Amino acid sequence: MAKNQVTLVLGPANSGKSEWAEKLAKQSNHPVTYVATAIADPNDPGWQKKLQKHASRRPTSWQTQEIPTALAEFIAQGTAQDCLLIDSLGTWVANLLVETEAEWEVTLTHFLDTLQQTSSQVILVGEETGWGVIPAYKSGRVFRDRLGNLTRQIGENAAEVYLITGGYALPLKAIGYPL
Repeated sequence: MAKNQVTLVLGPANSGKSEWAEKLAKQSNHPVTYVATAIADPNDPGWQKKLQKHASRRPTSWQTQEIPTALAEFIAQGTAQDCLLIDSLGTWVANLLVETEAEWEVTLTHFLDTLQQTSSQVILVGEETGWGVIPAYKSGRVFRDRLGNLTRQIGENAAEVYLITGGYALPLKAIGYPL
């Protein structure tokens, strides 16, 4: 993974991780493409309101792409002049929960390989979900485990990793120790 190109922003729900990622993207001095992994649902007013809130913060000069599953393929098309802000890894993982473990391993490997090879600046937003109770249902445990493993593997090779909590962005690579 190209250490100087990938930034991972983690945090719990409504912590401000997307806002921090947007701030980093603005500072990149590159054209920004906002990659939304969410699938709009007109029957869910709360979800629509959240999507609209995110969209209203973005500069009009940014492009938006809705990529619910094919993230690696999209990242592979980027150039050294691009800044790709991908929001969010949790939604992407949820969109792929139908994959078997074997299929998921292929998807994961392809995604991580693509991050390693990209010349684009990539900012990834991911949710911290493993600090709560153990999910009661198998799908919840699969989601938690896949997302936790994904963010750990990205974080090991990313140039920067931030944890957003309590109104602050903590630079984990600067203050933490690798496992």
